[in-house]
Amino acid sequence: MKRREFMLSTAAASALAALPWRHALATQGWRTFDVTTHVEVINPTGVSRTWVPLPLVLATDWQQAISNSWSGNASQASVHSDGKYGAAMVYAEWGAGERNPVLEVTSRVMTRDRATDLSRPRRSGLQLTAAEQAFYTAPTDLIPTDGIVRDTARDATKGAHGDVEKARAIYEWVVENTFRDPNTRGCGWGDIKSMLEAKNLGGKCGDLNAMFVGLARAAGVPARDVYGVRVAKSKHGYKSLGAGSPNISKAQHCRAEFFAQGYGWVAVDPADVRKVMLEEPPRNLPIDDPKVAAARKRLFGSWEMNWIAFNTAHDVKLPGSSGPKLPYLMYVNAESGGEMRDQLDPPAVRYTITAQEV
Repeated sequence: MKRREFMLSTAAASALAALPWRHALATQGWRTFDVTTHVEVINPTGVSRTWVPLPLVLATDWQQAISNSWSGNASQASVHSDGKYGAAMVYAEWGAGERNPVLEVTSRVMTRDRATDLSRPRRSGLQLTAAEQAFYTAPTDLIPTDGIVRDTARDATKGAHGDVEKARAIYEWVVENTFRDPNTRGCGWGDIKSMLEAKNLGGKCGDLNAMFVGLARAAGVPARDVYGVRVAKSKHGYKSLGAGSPNISKAQHCRAEFFAQGYGWVAVDPADVRKVMLEEPPRNLPIDDPKVAAARKRLFGSWEMNWIAFNTAHDVKLPGSSGPKLPYLMYVNAESGGEMRDQLDPPAVRYTITAQEV
């Protein structure tokens, strides 16, 4: 099979290359992971395309994208962005005559645990611009901020003042009122208006953390979903909050953040509290179980970075695709003969994702 090789070194990698980062960062809790995605488009019927999400382009103090490389028999392959949120992806295309489209993408990423001490005094200058405030409180196709969402946010934040108090109240509301539904396909699509109208608040991370984001935005608190994948076991003893093996093909996980003036972006994950309740041995733990209480406390203000972030994008129009917009970009997507394949259906697009700490 003819193979083509490409390499992209991110801006973060260029900056780090000029520093003795291997030694400097090793003392600060950084870990390095190689994540490899192998994609095959099954039974192609014409021109085939695939889109593979890449790690977060923006360098943060908790994640640094070092490099992305890919190989395969595509007639063309390159890095694209969604154009609005900066969500990066490898886009590959095969001609109608290719009967076995194959692509393999490997990303090297550095992560370290993040936490915000909300008891310390606020720092001046840590605030969003008016445009950023508007952007991160705006509705999306599946996350409106009016109607029943706005009314629910008002009820959840009654008596709360300021961004941290409101975000805390919404976090607690989501933990108390939602539940993890194991029958939800994938991570759920985050259609929070329908969930509230139906009074069915079950789902997975894409639903429950979207609920946090939507209620926060409706309350005037900037918030965003962060889409990614778990890459390693949890160091805190939670079997349910880590990747169980190097094969992370089904370990996609959405998290959330809110912005607090004087603190910056603050990590939260109410969906994982509900995951602990449902899945942590011996399973179906009550909300007052010590394991649940510890997770509930930890997951307001911190993330364990045995997980890598891809992007914060909503309503994603895949470049070159004839298909509709996607609620988010967290899974491998593929198209053949002008028809989008079901990203949650392995027979339609076969992919394997593996992670290795290096």
